[in-house]
Order: sequence, then C-alpha cells, then structure tokens
Amino acid sequence: MTLTTQQTTDKRKKRKQPQATFAQVRSLLGPTYRKHRLRLLAGFIALLAVDFLQLLIPRIIRRAVDSLQATEISSHELLTPAALIVSIAAGVVILRFTWRYLIIGFSRLLERDIRNRIFTHLLTMDGPFFEKRTTGDLMAHSSNDISAIQMACGMGMVAAVDALVMLLAAIGFMIAIHPTLTLMALLPMPILAISTRILSGKLHKRFSAVQERFAMLTELSRSTLISIGLIKSYTMEGFQTKQFDRLGKKYVKDNLRVAAIQGLISPVATLVGNIGMLVVLFLGGLFVIQKKISLGDFVAFITYLYMLIWPVMAVGWVANLVQRGATSLARIHSLVTSVARLHDPKEGPEPDPGQPGFRLNNLTFSYPSSPRPVLNNLSLHLGPGIHGITGRTGCGKTTLCKLLTRLYPVKNQQLCFAGHDVNQYPLFQVRSRIGYVAQEPILFSRSIAENIRLGRPEASRKEVEEAAKKAAIHEDILTFEKGYETTIGERGIKLSGGQRQRLAMARALLADREILLIDDGLSAVDVTTEEELFHGLKHYFADKVVIVISNRTKLLSMTDRIIILTDGSVEAEGSHEELLRSSDLYRSMYSKQMLDPDEAGSKR
Repeated sequence: MTLTTQQTTDKRKKRKQPQATFAQVRSLLGPTYRKHRLRLLAGFIALLAVDFLQLLIPRIIRRAVDSLQATEISSHELLTPAALIVSIAAGVVILRFTWRYLIIGFSRLLERDIRNRIFTHLLTMDGPFFEKRTTGDLMAHSSNDISAIQMACGMGMVAAVDALVMLLAAIGFMIAIHPTLTLMALLPMPILAISTRILSGKLHKRFSAVQERFAMLTELSRSTLISIGLIKSYTMEGFQTKQFDRLGKKYVKDNLRVAAIQGLISPVATLVGNIGMLVVLFLGGLFVIQKKISLGDFVAFITYLYMLIWPVMAVGWVANLVQRGATSLARIHSLVTSVARLHDPKEGPEPDPGQPGFRLNNLTFSYPSSPRPVLNNLSLHLGPGIHGITGRTGCGKTTLCKLLTRLYPVKNQQLCFAGHDVNQYPLFQVRSRIGYVAQEPILFSRSIAENIRLGRPEASRKEVEEAAKKAAIHEDILTFEKGYETTIGERGIKLSGGQRQRLAMARALLADREILLIDDGLSAVDVTTEEELFHGLKHYFADKVVIVISNRTKLLSMTDRIIILTDGSVEAEGSHEELLRSSDLYRSMYSKQMLDPDEAGSKR
C-alpha cells in the first residue's frame, strides 16, 4: 500500500494541473444557470439595490456635516438624515436576506445538480473506467470538488459582482469629490493586481495537490473499513494507523501550503487599502485646510474609501475561490466527460427466441491493464440447459462472466446473444435477461427483504419468501428477531458467508430471468446443502440457460455439460462420466475431492 501511495504521489507531481476552459464551464454549469436564470436575475437586482443604498449613506452624511459646519441645521433637523440612514439600513437588511436566499440558494441547487450528474454518469461507466479510478478519488469529486465549485458560484460570484459594482461606484463618487485625491488614493492598486496574479497561480497548483491527497486519504479510509475483519485477523491495526497518520500529515502539510498563499492574499489587499487610507488622511486633511474641499466632502471621501477596502480585499478572496473552483471544475469535467469503452446503442434487434443464450466465436480478451490475453480464441455455445465451467486458477472463468454480463467491451461478432452480435443490443436489453450470483455477493445495509427484492422491487412478501425457500435461506431468516425486516449491516456483516450466498441466490431466483450465472456462488455452502439446493432447483432451471462456475466436482456432476478451461481456451467438454474417462485434469480434481469432499475450488 505504501508503494502504491508513493507511485500515485509521483504521478501527481509529474502530471500537469488541470485548467478549466470556458467550454468546460459552459457544459457543466450552463444547464443549471439557464434553468434558474430568473432566480439569479432577482438575486442580483437585490444585490445591486443593496450596493446603491449603501452608496447613498455617505452623501447623506456629507450634507449633514456641511450643514453642521455652516451651522445651518438644528439638532431637531438632524433627525431627518438619521431617519434616512436607519430606513436605508432596514432596506439593506431585507434586500441582503433576499439576495442571500436567492443566490446562495442557487449555489446549493447547482451543487445538487452536479452531484446528481456525477452519480448518474458513474452508473453508466464500464469495467475499464473503474480500473483506472479509485473509490477515494470518486468520493473526493463528490465532496471537496463540488464544495469548491459551490463556493465559487455562490459567495465567489456574489463577491465578484459586489466588489466590481462597489469599486466602480465608489471610485466614481470619489472622482466627483476630488479627482487628484482619488488618483493618489488608488496609486497602490497595481501592487494588488500583480501580487494577486502571482499568488493565485501558486494557489491553483497547491490546491490541486490538496484535492488529490484528499482522494488518497479517502481511499485508504474506505479500503480499511471494508476490510476491517482481515486487518484485525492479521493484526495490521498499527500498520494501517501509521499509514493513515502518514497520509494525514501530508494532507495537513499540503493544506498549510495552501493556507500560506491564502494568508498572504488578504494581508496584501488590506495593506493596499490602508496605504490608500493613509494617503487620503494626509492629503485630504491638507485640502480641507486649504479650502479645496469641504469637511463634508472629506468625511464622504473617507467613507467611500472605507467602502473600497472590502472590494480590494475581495479581489484576493475571489481569486482564491475562483482558482479553487476552476481546479475542481476541471477535475469534475474530466470525470463526467469520460467515455465508456463499452458500446451502448439506443436501440437493438429483437432477440431471436429460437436461439436463446450466448455463442462465442473465437473470443479473445485482454484487460486494459495487461496485454496478456485472459481468454484466447474461445468458442462456445451456451444454450438452454445447465452448463458447468471449471478450470485452474487464472483460466478465465470469472472474466467470462464479466463479458457475458456486459461489463467489458468485446470485438464485433466474437460474442453473440440470442442470434445477434451482442454489440448491437443496448446494455439494458442483455443485462435485464441475466440473473447473477457472485462468489462475494454485494449486499446492502438494508433489510433482508429489500436485499432480495433488488431485481424486482415490486415483488410481494409471499414471492420474496418463496424465493428464499428455494434458496434454502428461509429457515435461517426466521431465526432473526425481526425476520425478513432484519437489517443485515454493511456488506451483510451479520450473515455468514453461506447465508450471504444463499441470499444472493434468492435475489436471482426472485428476478426469474432466462439466464442464470452462478460464479462460484455456492462456494461457502457445505457440500450437502449445496447438493440439496441444486437438486431442488432442477425444475426451476428447465428451459433456462444456467451457467455454473465451480471447481466442486460434486456440483459439476449435476450439470448437463461440463466445460474445462485452460489458459482461456476450451481444453475439454462433455458430461461428468465422459470427462472422467477423457480428461486427466478433471479426473485428478475428482480423485482429490473424493478424498476431501469439502475441498473448494478457487474462484478464477
């Protein structure tokens, strides 16, 4: 695990950091923006109204101060500007709530839409895709990356518009008061522009490193939790803790490197604003003494300059949010635009009822990560009946199951389903006809009944119980306090290995599909129970295509036909009796298992 983590880190250092383009922004964010454009318009109108009201306050103060200086206003008359300021403040409160509800609420809707798009896209991807992406990386996309985009498109967008409007309006009012004083107050601004550009570039690279480190940390957490039993049995708790601590420290270090940049942006912006304030206090005071501006003008100018501090500081903050959002947007865009290698046409031919099952024509297959063929010129016809497939570890049994269930792409005409090339069918059209029982069944932390209903959510309780009885799991279920409503925990942790497999068998039987694939799906069941179960299902298998992957000769002897694979090709096929006479490998397997009936074959 340490080596893998180090290799990932090295690749990350060499890889160019992603940059979001306008086309990526438009394709990923455009639909949600168009859908909620009226909401955004109303929100920005409220935001601009807040800015307009805030800009009125210095003008009211200016008139009041000039009147006081000229002693043209009484203490009673001071209530008028005071009431105006209070009324404006009340209006600002209402309008500020309005724009926050509309615009920040929009950013949450955008977050929801992107998360749904990621989830939907992942469900369409194939085996090669998931070979390249870790679960931790995918989880990081759905958490940290989406959060960064939400902040950029929420507060980042608000701050950018607000800062721009306030900056231009305040500078305009300042110029109206005294152009020269305004010019002197704004002289430090180029320092901010240059420093922001430099710091933002560094922030982008460092934030990319943080996101990728977070993905690694998440993947380590996930893999540890799902294999907690194995880790405890090998007393690896200390090792895993050190691994987690090491990655955690690196994650903190990467975050501190980001914080160092962030810690510079705001102080630089504040420094620029305060330098401008110092210039105004000196020159503005001098101009008041020289009667070039009134005291009211000076107070208003100071107020407008004070209003500029937030926009000036916002430049750095917005740059930070935009860089984070752009990095995350590029990462998510790369994910949701990834294309599955598995062809999935919209429409396909009608399956030929006279040719049920699969036909393999010189099928050759290699995994993307390895050039060595796992299946090599494999030719088979898997029609109605019970087919047993066996062979040594690595001969391609499980790979064959993955291809039949359409998890990996195959070349044209090498795999046919119901009389047509499998690539002509939509994936759903093939998968919806296959029931699958794996050696390690996937169960969810739901009730037993919900797990059995996975393939047929509308099934009645009676149908669920009938499927459980056929799979010889009904009596076991009744031993639980809540029976079929028992929650079985993550990956079925409350059940034994045999119970999990029989539960998966009940699920496949309830789905009642014309093809049933059992990939060593009864390996955790004792031989006697397996034999009774299989004998009991013989009538259910009538007219169906049943493919049983197993190395147990007792189970294979109950099939209609046995196929022995060697190095991805058919070495021999025939009935149990025929193979005992003709196949040295099968005869050897049978002899060993007669001596040790509980010996179980390997999965692949």
